[in-house]
Amino acid sequence: MRLSNATLGSLEPSIRVPRYDRMALTPGIVHVGLGNFHRAHQAWYLHRLFDMGLDHDWAIIGAGMRPYDAVQREKLLAQDCLTTLIELDPSGTSAEVIGSMIDYLPIEEGNAPLIRQMSAPEIRIVGLTVTEGGYYIDPVTNSFNVSHPDIAHDAARPDRPKTVFGAMVAALKLRRERGIGPFTGLSCDNLQGNGVILRQIIVSLARLSDPDLADWISEHGSFPNSMVDCIVPATGTKEIELAKQFGIDDAVPVTHENFRHWVIEDDFCAGRPDWDRAGAIFSDQVHAYETMKIRLLNAGHQVLANAAEILSVDTISGAMAHNLIGPFFSKVVRSEIAPHVGAVPDMTPSDYIKLIERRFSNTAIVDTTRRVAFDGSSRHTGFVLPTVRERLASGAPVTGLALVEAAWARMCAGFREDGSDIAPNDPFWSDLFMAAKAAKDRPSAWLEQDQFYGDLAQDRRFAEAFEDWLEMIWRDGLKAALQTYLKTA
Repeated sequence: MRLSNATLGSLEPSIRVPRYDRMALTPGIVHVGLGNFHRAHQAWYLHRLFDMGLDHDWAIIGAGMRPYDAVQREKLLAQDCLTTLIELDPSGTSAEVIGSMIDYLPIEEGNAPLIRQMSAPEIRIVGLTVTEGGYYIDPVTNSFNVSHPDIAHDAARPDRPKTVFGAMVAALKLRRERGIGPFTGLSCDNLQGNGVILRQIIVSLARLSDPDLADWISEHGSFPNSMVDCIVPATGTKEIELAKQFGIDDAVPVTHENFRHWVIEDDFCAGRPDWDRAGAIFSDQVHAYETMKIRLLNAGHQVLANAAEILSVDTISGAMAHNLIGPFFSKVVRSEIAPHVGAVPDMTPSDYIKLIERRFSNTAIVDTTRRVAFDGSSRHTGFVLPTVRERLASGAPVTGLALVEAAWARMCAGFREDGSDIAPNDPFWSDLFMAAKAAKDRPSAWLEQDQFYGDLAQDRRFAEAFEDWLEMIWRDGLKAALQTYLKTA
C-alpha cells in the first residue's frame, strides 16, 4: 500500500502510526539535511512528543541545498512527508510510521525559498545534518575557512548564498530588519563542540558582509552543543523491499538499530520542544558525552571500516566477527583511546565500549564498511587524530593508532588485497589516492598531507610507527600487521 496520509488507517495493526492529527500541526523547525539519520533520530523524538499530545506547533519543514536533494524532496512529498522507520534487532523487526515533517521546501539556486521560510517568525529552530565535512572548518586548526570559494561567494553575494550558512545569515538579517528575534541554530552533526563551531561560522560569515548583523547574532542568537547517536544504514532496494514486507510501499524507508541517544545543551533563544519528555537529555555536560561518543564509537568505526575494506569484509558486524579485525578494534579502543575519555553520568568508558561492541555486532543491521569509511578525510582528522595528539603529548605509545592510520593509507590505494577495486569514497579521493600511491614506496608521503596531519609528520614517535606499519602492510599484508599488533603487550 502506497504510504500517504490517506492510507495510514489501512496499515497492519502491528505498525505504529501517528496518533495525532497531522493536519493540525504547525511548523516551528526548519531542518536542512533530510537524510536517513535525521529521520531516524531527531524527527523520531519530535514524532513521539506529538504522540503524547505535546508541542504540536513544532513540526518540521525539510530543506536541502543541492540539486540532488530535489529527488529526495519529490519522493517525500509524494508520500505526504511520511517515513517508515524499521527497527532491526536480532530479537525481531518492527515498523513505525513517523509524521513530524509536514513539508519540504523547493531547491532553488540562491536558496530564496529556504531564506524566506527561515525568516518566518514561527520558525524558532533551524537544525542541520550536513555531515562533518560540510562545515568549512580546517580539520587541523578548527578555524573557519574564509578563503573557500563558496564562502567567498556568500560574503560577496549575501542575498543569493550557495551555502546553508549563508542562507541562515540572510534569514537572520531579514528577521532583524523586521524586528523578529533570531532562531536557534542546532547542529546535529558529529563535531566536537558542534554548536560552538556553528556559532563561529554564522557570526564570522555575517561579519564579512555586515558587521552590525554579526554583533546582533552574537548577542542574541543561540547555538547549543548536542551529541547524537544512532546507527542508521543507507537505504537501497533491500530496505525498500523490507518495508513492503510490512505492506508499505515507501520510496525512502529508513532502517535503524534499537538504540538512540541525544544529549543537548539547554540554550535556546526562541523556545524549544520538550524533547526530554521523549527521551532526550538536556545537560550541561554535552562535551563529555560528545568526547565519549566521538572518540570511542566514531573513531572505533574507522578502526573497523578501513581494515575491513582492505580485507573484503562488507559489513561492520562482519568486521566485529572477524578473527583479527574485531580483536584489533577492542584492543585499540581499550588500551589507546579509552584512557583519554572521561565518564559521563551513568556510563563509564568501559561500559560504553561494551555497549558499542554489542551494537556493532548486531547482524540485523547491514551497515556497510563502505558507508562507515566514507569521508575519512573528515573522520580521521575529527575522530582519531585528536587522541593521537593527546597520547603523544602525554608520552603514551601510539602503536595501535599508527596502525589505524596506516590501514587508511593502504585503503586509499584503491584496491583490496584480493585485487578488487575500492571505488572513490571521499571528497578528496584524488589527493588521497595520489598520496597513497606515493606512500607505497615512501610511507612518509602519506603524513606529508599537512591539511590532515598538520605537524604530526615531524613527531618521530608517530611517524616511525606509522611508516613501519605501512611498510609491513605492503610487504606482508594487513593480516600479518594485525597479528603482530595483537601479540604486543
